[in-house]
Amino acid sequence: MSSVRHTNPADAGLAWSDAQDAYDTQRRTQNWQAARVVAGQATDLADCNELLAMLGIDAAARRPA
Repeated sequence: MSSVRHTNPADAGLAWSDAQDAYDTQRRTQNWQAARVVAGQATDLADCNELLAMLGIDAAARRPA
C-alpha cells in the first residue's frame, strides 16, 4: 500500500528558498575563486577583464561573506 505525503505549501516554498540561497552562495564562491585564478594568470588589467567577460563573471566580483 502506498502512502500519500502531505506537505504544507509554505514548507515547500521555504525549502525552495533555502535551496536557492545555497545555490547563490555556491555560485558567488565559485565565481570569486575563478576570478582569483584568472587575475593571477592575466598579463594585465585589460586581459583580466576580457577573460572574466568570456567566463561571464563580473569583474567586480567580491569575496562572498
